[in-house]
Amino acid sequence: MAIKALYLNCSLKKSPETSNTQGLMDKVIDIMKNEGIETETIRIADYNVAPGMTPDEGIGDEWPEIFEKVKEADILVIGTPIWLGEKSSIAKRVIERINGGASLTNDKGQYLYYNKVAGAVVTGNEDGAKSAAKDVIYGMSHLGFTIPPNVDVYWVGEAGPGPSFLEADGFNNDFTKQNTKIMAYNLIHFARMLKEHPIPAEGNVVE
Repeated sequence: MAIKALYLNCSLKKSPETSNTQGLMDKVIDIMKNEGIETETIRIADYNVAPGMTPDEGIGDEWPEIFEKVKEADILVIGTPIWLGEKSSIAKRVIERINGGASLTNDKGQYLYYNKVAGAVVTGNEDGAKSAAKDVIYGMSHLGFTIPPNVDVYWVGEAGPGPSFLEADGFNNDFTKQNTKIMAYNLIHFARMLKEHPIPAEGNVVE
């Protein structure tokens, strides 16, 4: 039973610049690959994702090709750095564009994101990790994704300016390391359960 995981890196940095958010996402990805999960990562800053609330905002908008991958994925992970205590502006835009497809339905007439699971990865050298994760997790839940337990993993440095995740060797943090494993496995467990036993259509078909 093939499971696909899509990782959307909402760093403000374009490739090939080093991304601390990607550094932590890669730890989750490593676990998933070892469990036979097909994974793909997209760095949103490399694309022209237009502002808007529809699946396609017209000429020059590159979100539609990303959106096709969102529709195909069983697991969606949004990764974001922290800026001024919040998720990145790119993460905000990605959630808005995912919202733009929320009125679409699957073949049972349920909202499109039913039977998909979602999680969040957050890095930063300032406070705000839980706030950023909360925004992502609530947004995905509200749009129809299933949120398993403990599917947000984060790392933050000491107060004030300082080294970020990779420079600080942040994965040596026991809390982050443990939550990375729990997040990866719970996303996998729930994705497999929903693949085998989808949410029944009774009571949740869109009229």
